[in-house]
Amino acid sequence: MSENRFGVSGMTCAHCVGAVTEEVSALPGVESVHVDLVPDGTSTVTVTATSPLEESAVAAAVDEAGYELVR
Repeated sequence: MSENRFGVSGMTCAHCVGAVTEEVSALPGVESVHVDLVPDGTSTVTVTATSPLEESAVAAAVDEAGYELVR
């Protein structure tokens, strides 16, 4: 198992959390997604997967949800 943390900007509510969780969960190998919401700040998204994830894949999933990965 691999656990990675990513910063995400633009999230403000439970709907945002749900959108990011849904998109990131769809990535191959993802077992779980946990979001620590920081409204109008940088939220932390913790992803547990069967193997390390490519940051670009996570960035694309977060972008698809309408938010931005903070690098």
